[in-house]
Order: sequence, then C-alpha cells, then structure tokens
Amino acid sequence: MNKAQITSLVIILLYMMATIAIGLFASRKKEAKKQSNDDFLMASKSLGPVVLAATLFAANTGGASTTGIATNVYQYGLSASWYVIAGGIGFVLVSFIAPYFRRAQANTVPEIISKRYGKASHIFTAVTSILALFMATGAQIIATASIINVITGFDYETAAIISTVVVIIYTMVGGFKSVTAANIMHVLFITIGMTIAMFIMVNNEQIGGFNALFEKARSMQDTNGTNMNLLSMTKIGATTIIGYIAMYFMTFPTGQEIVQTYCSAKNGNAAKLGSILAGIISAIYAIVPAIIGLLAYVCIDGYILQGSQKNALAQATITFAPSIIAGIILAAIVAATMSSASGNMIGTATMFTNDIFTPYINKGVKDDKKEIFISKITMLIVGISGLFIALKASNVISVMMGAFALRSAGPFAAFICGLFYKNVTKRAGFISILIGTIIAAIWIYGLGTPGGLNAVVPGGISAFIIIFAVSFIERKMGVKPAPEIEFEKV
Repeated sequence: MNKAQITSLVIILLYMMATIAIGLFASRKKEAKKQSNDDFLMASKSLGPVVLAATLFAANTGGASTTGIATNVYQYGLSASWYVIAGGIGFVLVSFIAPYFRRAQANTVPEIISKRYGKASHIFTAVTSILALFMATGAQIIATASIINVITGFDYETAAIISTVVVIIYTMVGGFKSVTAANIMHVLFITIGMTIAMFIMVNNEQIGGFNALFEKARSMQDTNGTNMNLLSMTKIGATTIIGYIAMYFMTFPTGQEIVQTYCSAKNGNAAKLGSILAGIISAIYAIVPAIIGLLAYVCIDGYILQGSQKNALAQATITFAPSIIAGIILAAIVAATMSSASGNMIGTATMFTNDIFTPYINKGVKDDKKEIFISKITMLIVGISGLFIALKASNVISVMMGAFALRSAGPFAAFICGLFYKNVTKRAGFISILIGTIIAAIWIYGLGTPGGLNAVVPGGISAFIIIFAVSFIERKMGVKPAPEIEFEKV
C-alpha cells in the first residue's frame, strides 16, 4: 500500500475502534440499574429531537446515498442527488404522522398492524419486514467492504468480514443506546467531514475551484459527441423524482429502523421536530456526494470514457484529496454504511423478539433477561446473514430497492388505514398486505421495473384500492370494522 492508502486505513481503524468504544461506554452506563428489553432496544424511549434527527439521518444514509449517488452522476448529472433530496422531503412529510407512531404504544410496525388486523397480518408483516432488513444489512456491508477494498487494497472478502464484525460488536454490546450515541459521531463525519473534504478537493490546484469545475462539466460530451448535461438537476426525470418521493413516504412509515426511532422519542413533539430536522439535513447534504462524483467524471483524464463507475467517489478522493482528507471521506462513508447496518440489525432484533418470540414462542410471557439474550442472538444472525448476502451479491441499489419493495408495498396501506381509517376491516387489511407485496414482486422480478418506477408505487396503490374496496364490500355485508388503535393520551 502507498502512503495515502496506509493513512486512510489508519483513520478507518481508529474510527471503528471509536465506534466500539462508544458502544462499550453506553453499555456500562446501563450497568448501574437493571436493563429492560425496552431500554436495550428502544433507548428507554428517551430520545430528544436532535438525537432523534441524527439517528434518522444516519439510519437512512448508507451506501446508496453516498457511493451510489457519486456513481449515478455519470448517467444523471447532479440530479442524481434527488435520491437523497427525496429522502429529506419524505422525512418532512412523515413528520405529520410521526407523533402517532410514538402514541400508538407499540415498538414495531408489525405490532401496530396486529392491533387492527390480527395474527395473520401480524406474522406476514413481521416475516417480510425481517427478510427485508436481512437484505438491507447485506447492502450496507457491500458498500462498506467495496470502499475499503478500493482504498486500502484489502481483498473484498476480508473487508466484508471486518465490517461485519465491527457492526455486530458495537450493536450487540450497547443496543439502541449505543447506536444512537454513535450516530452523533456518524452524522458529524458524514455531513461536516464530507462537506469540508469536498471543498478542499474542489479547490485543489488541479481543479481550480467550483467555477472551473462547472465550466469543464458544461463541455463534457459522450462518445457520440452529445453534451452530457452533467450540471442538470432535472435530467433524472420527473417520474423518477416523484417515484423516489413516493418510495420514501411509503417506506419510512413501514421501515422498522425508522419507525423504531420515532417510537423511541420521548414524546410526539420530539418525533415530529426530529423528523423535520432530519429532512433538512438530508436535503442539504445530498449535493455533497454528487459534487465528489462530478469531480471523478470531469477531472480525471479518460475516466468518463469508461462509463458509470461504482468507485467514482473513492477514485476522486484518492486523486484529489490529501491523505488525511481521503481518510476522513472514507471514514464518513464507513460511518454512513455502518450506521445503516446497525439500525437494520436493531430493527430486526426488535421485530423478532416483540412480534415472534414473545407472543408465539414464549406464549406471551415477558422476560427481559431472556428477550435481551434473544435480541443479541438475532443481531448476530442478521450480521452473519448480511455478510453472506454481501459475499454473493454486488449491486447495492438493486438489493436496497428489493428490500424497500418487500417491506413497504403491501403493509403501507394497511398501516396508514390502521392509524386513521376507522371503517377498515380485518380481512381487508390482510388481503391488501398480501396483494400489494405480490404485485411489487411481479413488478420487479417479472416485469423488470418498467419505466424505472419503483415497485412500492404500483404495489402501494394496488394495496390501497384493495383495502378500501374489500372494506366497503364487507361493511355492506354486515362485517364490523376492525377495533381501533388506542393512542396514548398527551
């Protein structure tokens, strides 16, 4: 390895050690008193708006939001940043219903579903949500290992194993408390670290500042002599932008790692304000990885002729950043992917213990000591399964899109109607979850995602049509609506 690679590796290792240390510190703070499973998995439902915003942002900012955006600059120019801008809009939209998650007196999406639709809907939603988080964890390990592999020269398999071990340790040691504590550090590295690094790279004497970068970008042509329009913020297309916004609006309320954060808020107001803050941070941050990707395609000789490159962000860093800055950017990417992976692991453990182990395996008997043990075993299994997926797959965004569709297309309509529609029936909820999931799967794996429209859109629309139609028919037949959720009084 050269000097830049060694420096980057040292910074990554120091960062990983700091992450584990935070987990140990958060865990020891809990040793003074008996720790319940809610303490371990829900941070004692004590998160204020700032910590909650940091946790939401960190959970949603992973490989696709960093390396993925930089890669897609080749195809979409700066409009590739809409992938994260849309996430920010999604957080703001969801802020209006975020307080209801906290007041529903539940810890998981399947648990909220079960309150209105019963056992069948509960189990189906739990299983699909858990499978989705297995996939999402694998996607984050792919992103982390790929970056470490490119920068340090470690082989991909070794990098994947190291990444997995670190995430498992700090997540298992301290639970959600350690994850939320580490997320403050993650957010600082992701936002401030990458932003400072971007400015340093753009002002590198080889680049000459933003004006020089943009001037060169305006003249870039493809192999056919057509201007690539790399500075466009609309090249990605209105359909894709709308699809992204719809995807986030539908996946946030049904994604356990997101809903669990809302449910861990100290009150409804903290959940709402934290969601808005996360949206603002996301929208502002989105342009940073896009600019770094632009640097690679525009300013590295011959790079753009190779087409879309998954290592665009890493290559720009190696080429234009000083060794220490390169390490900071890499640590920021590792922060993004590790925080998302740990959120996925916590979410899976919460759903398994709350929605499968306690009600069906332990016959409804609450046992905090046993549940914490089961939660930690679940985290270990998720980490190992994510590693297996990472070693078998390679495309981060395709894995994530499959996970989003699997967990959200079916349950979204039932979830929203469960909270706000008093006339929904129990059977309608289950049928809509089942049909929405099936249609999303057909849209992806049978039709190949026509028009680039995310599968959660046709799946979610179908689920809404089904739930209203079946509820209407059943009420005409004399079937009573499902019992309404009792919200915590404020």
